[in-house]
Amino acid sequence: MNKTPNDIFNFQATSDECVKCGKCIPVCTIHQVNADEVTSPRGFIELLGQYKQGNLELDKNAKNIFESCFLCTNCVDVCPNSLATDMVIEEVRADIADKFGIAWFKRIAFYLLEHRKVMDMVMKFGFMFKTCALAQDDKGRGLRARFSLPMVKKGRLLPSMSKVSFLNAYPQEIPAPIQEQKNIRVALFIGCLANYNYVGIGDSLVDILKELNIDIFIPKDQKCCGAPAYFTGAVDSVERMTKANIEYFESFMDECDAMLIPEATCSAMMKHDWQVFFKNHDMPDWEARAKKVGEKMHMATAWLDDNTELQNLLKEKGQFTTAVTYHDPCHARKVQGIYEQPRNLLKPNYPLVEMSDPNRCCGFGGVTMQTEKFHFAQAAGKPKAAMIKETKAHYVSAECSACRVQLSEAMNHAEVETIFKNPLELIAEALKVEKKS
Repeated sequence: MNKTPNDIFNFQATSDECVKCGKCIPVCTIHQVNADEVTSPRGFIELLGQYKQGNLELDKNAKNIFESCFLCTNCVDVCPNSLATDMVIEEVRADIADKFGIAWFKRIAFYLLEHRKVMDMVMKFGFMFKTCALAQDDKGRGLRARFSLPMVKKGRLLPSMSKVSFLNAYPQEIPAPIQEQKNIRVALFIGCLANYNYVGIGDSLVDILKELNIDIFIPKDQKCCGAPAYFTGAVDSVERMTKANIEYFESFMDECDAMLIPEATCSAMMKHDWQVFFKNHDMPDWEARAKKVGEKMHMATAWLDDNTELQNLLKEKGQFTTAVTYHDPCHARKVQGIYEQPRNLLKPNYPLVEMSDPNRCCGFGGVTMQTEKFHFAQAAGKPKAAMIKETKAHYVSAECSACRVQLSEAMNHAEVETIFKNPLELIAEALKVEKKS
């Protein structure tokens, strides 16, 4: 893992340190689908340096180029100088947002992510009237758009909606089934897609923690981690949500042994990017506070594998014949170095079939890539869908709901039969199987 929150990122230093070796180009997700030097890490870095020196105007062409990066961090992994190309692109997107503004539909989305009660009402209405514009996919992977909507083409697969969100479905405190002198107590940060769309993720995590006899605390006032706004350059929105979350987490974090996050993007944002954001915006006090709360934050499967007897418990259960192939989310493997732990928890009960390149970015790429530049996301998803099909696995799994949205659409478009499930959902199912005789 090359990226560290203690590094200082700026346009000029990154440009000056680039040796133009080109090792980043073959692994770059956007360059794989749009083979142009300007849309490659080396090209991005050169243009960023010219922009910092005042030799490049931030016009619509430059905006188009800098918004074409998937932020997959493949370039950072292979760079001999570990240059944080993705981090400086995130910063220049803030400049883009200042100059060009943010599209109305993105502003609405970020407003809803900041205001949980309003979002709850919108999602309830969406659930009630979803059949007017959306039809259930016959494989249960999501909802198909019946006709073209703003930034959504007819036939595209979208996440389903739940009648009740995860946060509204459970009490704040869920005591362990057996109360001991000192029970482990964990807080849950659920993530927006898992809260409103893929509620089975949170349900499964609760079931697993109950099986492990762990006290559960569900902080009801948690806000979005801020990742969608951060990757779009909506600095004000990121600052408000991040500060509100940190202040809230500080009120209870000392009473918890850990905070579990069943989402790679949320986990990377909260553990890593919060600190980088405050460092880059010269807020050292908030950077220190982000670091402090981040010490107890963990991606769910990583913590479960490293700190509990879950793997041994799963080994006592029966074996499924349905094979699983695992996709490594960019924000898990590359940003956090997490890839073994989810596999460790799947192997006892499922035949695990590796795809030819589990580390290749699926092509989600954030809000802009999923709307204005969806043709790039589609192109990046095609080879991943083909890899999944080659494995002949019944399930593809990844601890990331953004990957789930992208891969479900890619498989739907390519007519791949494989079904997506979060590893926690598969693990919870395995725990319900009778013990081996």
